[in-house]
Amino acid sequence: MAPRGPWCELLVLLCCLPPLAIHAGRQMPKLSDKKLCADSECSHPILIARALEDFYPQDCRFIPIRQGQLVYVYAMLKDRGNLFWAGSVQGSYYSEQEARLGHFPSSVVQETHALMPAAVEVETDKWDFYCY
Repeated sequence: MAPRGPWCELLVLLCCLPPLAIHAGRQMPKLSDKKLCADSECSHPILIARALEDFYPQDCRFIPIRQGQLVYVYAMLKDRGNLFWAGSVQGSYYSEQEARLGHFPSSVVQETHALMPAAVEVETDKWDFYCY
């Protein structure tokens, strides 16, 4: 009989375990190839807007918005996606809802405060449309 090392026992153990469930995100189709931002990292908000109506997202690329909420807009999609903006929304100051980043139709909000010009064109990447 051939000698068995610890690696053999490990291999047998791994083969007997049920497959591990890996919870990964998924890549969604791009809404646009370019976006307009205040800076090259899209890290500064362009404007603050107030939601005119509720928005219920179609998929995980979008964020839900309730009428009256403030939305911080960080990017405006260009070309085929020009109807959508990217930003974050948060409940009231004491709200337990955490801020979420995502896309939403520009038609559901009204600009209340301009903060910085959206003068920098940036290419979108796969992470802009990745669902966790």
